[in-house]
Amino acid sequence: MVKPVSRPISQHSSNALQLLGQLVREARIKKSMTTSDLAARAGISRALLQRLERGDPSCSIGAVFEVATICGVPLFEQDARQLASHLGLHQEKMALLPKAVRTIAKEVKDDF
Repeated sequence: MVKPVSRPISQHSSNALQLLGQLVREARIKKSMTTSDLAARAGISRALLQRLERGDPSCSIGAVFEVATICGVPLFEQDARQLASHLGLHQEKMALLPKAVRTIAKEVKDDF
């Protein structure tokens, strides 16, 4: 089967990608890293890093996660609080990050 040239993407996904790209860019600048430095450290091309920072949906998830990890951008809520304090980010920027992977199970009362 021929790979489609472009896939439809929901507005929510597009917003999440743009937010993540902005967070990576802000974290990179805060750490005084150039695009060339970060790309070399992540093992990707500078062009791919620039596309990632623009929120391009065709970037591989492995590259996105690696760059986010190097920059210290949290991918889950538990890390989001730490990032907010480090970068001085506002809560509305964190709105698209997931709150939790699983909910905490309540304690079962089994003392009959």
